[in-house]
Amino acid sequence: MAIFSNIFKNQSPWGSGPTRGDNNGSGARREPPNLDELIGNLQRLINKFLPGGKSGGSKPIVLGLLILLVIWGLSGLYRVLPDEQGVVLRFGKFVNTTQPGLNYHFPFPIERVLKPKVTKVNRIDVGFRGASDSGRSSGIGEVPEESLMLTGDENIVDINYSVFWVIKDAGKFLFNIQSPVETVKAASETAMREVIAKSEIQSILTEGRSNIEVEVQEITQNILDEYGSGIQITQVQTQKADPPSQVIDAFRDVQAARADRERSKNEAEAYANDVIPRARGDAEKILQEAEAYKKEVVAAAEGEASRFLAIYNEYKNAKQVTQERMYLETMEKVLADIDKVIIDKNSGQGVVPYLPLPELKKPKGDS
Repeated sequence: MAIFSNIFKNQSPWGSGPTRGDNNGSGARREPPNLDELIGNLQRLINKFLPGGKSGGSKPIVLGLLILLVIWGLSGLYRVLPDEQGVVLRFGKFVNTTQPGLNYHFPFPIERVLKPKVTKVNRIDVGFRGASDSGRSSGIGEVPEESLMLTGDENIVDINYSVFWVIKDAGKFLFNIQSPVETVKAASETAMREVIAKSEIQSILTEGRSNIEVEVQEITQNILDEYGSGIQITQVQTQKADPPSQVIDAFRDVQAARADRERSKNEAEAYANDVIPRARGDAEKILQEAEAYKKEVVAAAEGEASRFLAIYNEYKNAKQVTQERMYLETMEKVLADIDKVIIDKNSGQGVVPYLPLPELKKPKGDS
């Protein structure tokens, strides 16, 4: 076992060779053995493990076989990169998966390893054929048989979308489905038609796109999980959602008419919101004024009635005095604004001169 002891002692397995001093004076360094010496050492080493202890005609063949056996055994080492997943096959049958790093398997032809990229984001376009494999891109070729779909309100929508996916389980991905791209495409188209058949075209063309994308992603993922595909859907991205090109002009006219209708409706509601409160305020004001006038008239009438009743009661108690007082009050009201001449019939002097005091109150300009 000298070879192993030499290895652990950091010595050459072929023995010590001649040494010579370093150029920089740091010590001695080992000279590489020549080819004949290497072959001789290798033969002697192999002879120790062979029966008989001496090399014969068949010994070089055995030596070559041993070397080939070592090389074959070492060929089972393999490395899986961080963006890969190792899939081990034993006589063509799937055994297990290995994670990134250095791994070992039985060498070919017993086992072999497939290393698909599991972090690469793949893209499938449905309804059109895109110009690039990533990001949003305009369609360069329409596919009507994929993009035209019937909506829930019996309209037709022309919708283009992209599906992004990665490999979740490399073993299932390689052996459970025959054509991953076609499977993802068919599953996503089935899911999109199901969702569109439940939606109205107005929602599809406007604010409902994000909800449609989420629902299509969930349905597609469920279908692929049922297949055991080992695929993970990362995103469904709507590129376009329009009416069919044959009727898009008429549809736009309808949309414009609907917009005009909404605008007129909003203007009418704004006018109603302005006029109705003011009309209600005016009506309330009239009602309050009428109520006040009613109370005023009723109060005045009740006051006059109370006054009449009071006078009537006094009249019943003293008719003569009341009649005279009423006469005087009436005459006072009648004669208040006319010129008067006082005649004293008892003095016998006729007309009595008086001082025209009302005339003095008149303005000087009046005649």
